Amino acid sequence: METATYDVAIVGGGAAGLSAALVLGRARRRVVVIDAGAPRNGAAANMHGYLSRDGTSPADLIRAGREEATGYGVEFVRDDVAAVEPGFSVQVGKAGLLEARRLLIATGATDELPEIDGARERWGRDFLHCPYCHGWEVRDQALAVLATGAGSVEHAELIRQWSTNLVFFTDTHDLPDDERERLAALGIRIVDGDVWMLVVEDDRLRGVTLADGSVIRRDAVFIRPKMRPNASGLIEQLGCDLDDLGFVRVDEAGRTSADGVWAAGNVANPRAQVISAAGEGSAAAISINADLVQEDVRDALNDAR
Repeated sequence: METATYDVAIVGGGAAGLSAALVLGRARRRVVVIDAGAPRNGAAANMHGYLSRDGTSPADLIRAGREEATGYGVEFVRDDVAAVEPGFSVQVGKAGLLEARRLLIATGATDELPEIDGARERWGRDFLHCPYCHGWEVRDQALAVLATGAGSVEHAELIRQWSTNLVFFTDTHDLPDDERERLAALGIRIVDGDVWMLVVEDDRLRGVTLADGSVIRRDAVFIRPKMRPNASGLIEQLGCDLDDLGFVRVDEAGRTSADGVWAAGNVANPRAQVISAAGEGSAAAISINADLVQEDVRDALNDAR
């Protein structure tokens, strides 16, 4: 790819990045979206809670978003960003170089899954994380929550809304007496012992096998996964301030501490769902365009003088 100059380079082509691209394209900015093609929700068959798009597959949403943005002149590059320098010179892959006046980081985050047989294969299908995304589809079924650390008990208390038939697997984690009391008060059964594997039959989760060989029949298992923001190396190169969990600190419009850099979606907000990530991308785009307008005015005044 030959060196090209853009108003805005967007790194990440999920809901946040595409929403920003659409707004900026309609604002007649020259925009490029650089995306490696590995969305966080790629394993899920459908997404939910997105007004007018409930039940749409993540792949279909991305496809539609790309088509809409392309219609306004937005360009797409399928690759990783290898390096970036303030100003911004963006190295794409091993050979491509582009220049951009502003940068939006929308690379999302990655869920860290427990090392349990079957976990990765069932992820997004019946090994799940978000009850707002998947709870309705498994309502009133035999559910479970697998402890992953702090917040797992609160996760179980939330999932109790979708089914009264709920088991809490402590796995390798100690469960204090007060938390046991809370779960018991809600009728949530506590199962101690290390979890060994997920039992799958006919391409469906059927249960959970413990280290002692016992099997607890379940239809779906939820966890509260640990998350890490993607493109941490890129974020470090830009010098963006991070919060205590390692996510990019932004203001209400998505502006980071680094001059000319914005961030939106899960890379800055681990709680953002698809619809809220899209909103954050839109807000960031409007802020970016306003900043570019001010720069355009300054440049025009300098030329006039």
